[in-house]
Parts: sequence; structure tokens; C-alpha cells
Amino acid sequence: MKFFKSLLSASLLLSGSAVYAARGDDKEADALYDAQLGMAGLKHATQDPTLLAQLMQDMQDPEMMAEAKKMMESPEFKAQMKKLEKSKEFKEAVKKTGEMMKDPAQAARMEAQMEHMLKRGQDTMKKNAQSSMTEALGAMSDDPEVMAEAMKMMKDPDFQKNIANMAKDPAFKNYMTAMQEMMKDPETKKKMEAMTQQFKAAM
Repeated sequence: MKFFKSLLSASLLLSGSAVYAARGDDKEADALYDAQLGMAGLKHATQDPTLLAQLMQDMQDPEMMAEAKKMMESPEFKAQMKKLEKSKEFKEAVKKTGEMMKDPAQAARMEAQMEHMLKRGQDTMKKNAQSSMTEALGAMSDDPEVMAEAMKMMKDPDFQKNIANMAKDPAFKNYMTAMQEMMKDPETKKKMEAMTQQFKAAM
């Protein structure tokens, strides 16, 4: 049950991500757009492991959650959600879910399936992060110009601030985990240590 509550919150978070998208003078129209996007996001998340993992990860971002909360508390959004709740599709979905949740075995099976999807999505995000890190590492170690540009960027105060802010982003953990895994490889560790020394010397 706890997982399904989290998934519902994740769908509303997706609505919150649209706070600054397609804004206009009509608050009611904006609220309808946000509500529909959130419901669509929930449907897609239950079918896409990577999107599901991304949504659950985004829930760890305090700023995104604050924006989502602010949006959901608006009168316009609440009004549109009430309208959606009266729709035939929404009522049927709630009824179907309620019936399934009454059966302990079926409820447990559904939750296990969703948790399996989440694990698959997390593994995909981890592999993507590792692939990006490997590509970046290869570019810097094989191309002196790329290395020189990287060193130049590292000296930029604004870039340093951006890195510090990125470190607070839950998504950044994927890259940190990928780097830790890569460092287990002796050859990769050797390259990374060599680049670290170059960066220190340049700073």
C-alpha cells in the first residue's frame, strides 16, 4: 500500500513539473493542463520502468515537491481535479483498482510487479549514468583539447557553483554511484587518478 501511495504522489509531482510550462492568462485552463498531464504521467509511469524510477527519484527533490504542493493547493487546480474525478474513465479506474486491492493476493502481486518495474527503471538509469561517465572519461583522456576545456571550466566560479547545486540533486547520485562502480576497475581508476592530478596541477 505504501508503494501505491508513493506512486500517486509521483503522478501529482509530474503535474507540478508543469508549473512553468504553457502558462497563460487563463488560470483555469492552466490548472486543467496540469491536472491532465499529471494523470497521463501516472498512466505512463505504470508502463515505463525508467519513467517510474525518474518520478520516484524526483520526489526526493524538496524544491520540486514544494512547487507541486503549491500548485495542488491552488483553487483552480482543485476545481479541475474535482471535474476529472467525475469523469467516467477516472471512476472506472478507481473502481477497478479498489476491487483489485480488496484481494490481498492480487494486491500483493500488483505491488510486487510495480516494485519490479521500479527496480528495472533504476537499473536502466544507473547504466545510462555509467555510460555517460565512461564516454566523458574517454573523451577527456583521449583528447587533449577536451581535457583543456574541462580544466578551463573547472576554474570558472560559476561552473563550480553549478556543480555544487547539482550535487544536491537526487539525480546526481546516479552519477556518483556509477563513478564508484567504475573505480572498481583498475584501469579506470588509474585514468581517473591521473586526471585528478592534472586538475590539481592546473588549479
